[in-house]
Amino acid sequence: MLFPHRGLLLVQNSVALVLQNRCVNMIANLYHAPIGDGEKAVGVGTVGSSEAIMLAGLAFKRKWQQKRKSQGKPYDKPNIVTGANVQVCWEKFARYFEVELKEVKLNEGYYVMDPVKAVDLVDENTICVAAILGSTLTGEFENVKLLNELLTNKNKKTGWDTPIHVDAASGGFIAPFVYPDLEWDFRLPLVKSINVSGHKYGLVYAGVGWVVWRTKEDLPDDLVFHINYLGSDQPTFTLNFSKGSSQIIAQYYQLIRLGFEGYKNIIENCIENTRVLREGIEKTGRFDIVSKDVGVPLVAFALKNSSKYSVFQISESLRKFGWIVPAYTMPADAQHVAVLRVVVREDFGRSLAERLVSHIEEVVKELDSLRSRTAIGASHGYAGGTAAKKTEGEIHAEVTRRWKRYVESKRTGVC
Repeated sequence: MLFPHRGLLLVQNSVALVLQNRCVNMIANLYHAPIGDGEKAVGVGTVGSSEAIMLAGLAFKRKWQQKRKSQGKPYDKPNIVTGANVQVCWEKFARYFEVELKEVKLNEGYYVMDPVKAVDLVDENTICVAAILGSTLTGEFENVKLLNELLTNKNKKTGWDTPIHVDAASGGFIAPFVYPDLEWDFRLPLVKSINVSGHKYGLVYAGVGWVVWRTKEDLPDDLVFHINYLGSDQPTFTLNFSKGSSQIIAQYYQLIRLGFEGYKNIIENCIENTRVLREGIEKTGRFDIVSKDVGVPLVAFALKNSSKYSVFQISESLRKFGWIVPAYTMPADAQHVAVLRVVVREDFGRSLAERLVSHIEEVVKELDSLRSRTAIGASHGYAGGTAAKKTEGEIHAEVTRRWKRYVESKRTGVC
């Protein structure tokens, strides 16, 4: 009974590998990889973009080390330049694989990596500069084209060949379909690798990512393992070997079922629903929109006046309507800015956008009312059971406690 199962395993692995390679070729072509006739794209399916970033980072580190060794120079202090807005997986890569992380700090009103400041941080030990196509914080696309120009000039002056990696986890399945003239991919000579998440706008359930390289020369051969115990020679470059093939099959199905026009229609619809949501939030008069029009379909917004209550209270209050809207502070040096963020996916229609706006308005009105009652009580000396007048901080804390009790008593569930 074991042998039929083993045979089935061989067939499943073989089919999954073929489908994976087809997906890699389609994604690489989407990103304008310089693939000649009869050539295959270089890339692999991963467990999300986190593993993809680990693999891309390892390739850059190994290429840099090999060159430094050949030049007889030290190769023990590699660094990577990113913005402070990078996802935590970049910090993990730096810590786990002993690479110094040099971060470009943010400024209020500018929440992505500044290409000029990034290039200033580059030195002879920099293995690559990582740019983000779709920042987690605001959805904004970083200016990869300008980064390529500035870095090209610095490489010419110094004799270095510092490359670029594009973290397109969110934007990789957005930009090619709705911003085709935006140059961020392999059309730029210094872009050597790109990662993208299939489980974001690739429209696959969680657990699949992709990383593709410009050419096979950009992936060092000594990082690739060749195995033949599954029936044929199979090159592998992943952190873990055993994983399910369902996400790979789902990605292939979506790519051939939807095609370019299908993805374009879905993303355009997401962008339109984002516009409806953004305009609705703006009309409340309570918030500043910090996300940009060009980027991931999401709305990030901050309170114009946070002296009465915070975005964290709004986030908590929205839960009674079933909404889970994350609230967070920006990284250094804009950590004093706190925002709410709503990501618009395929199933987030116009009616949901309008409903969310109405619930935000209701929550704000209730917070205003609760704040007023608490402030009046404090001014008369009986809020919180004390005869003394409350300070602003104490009133703020009292509002938070009372509202939390109110929300918990009325919550009916979260979807």
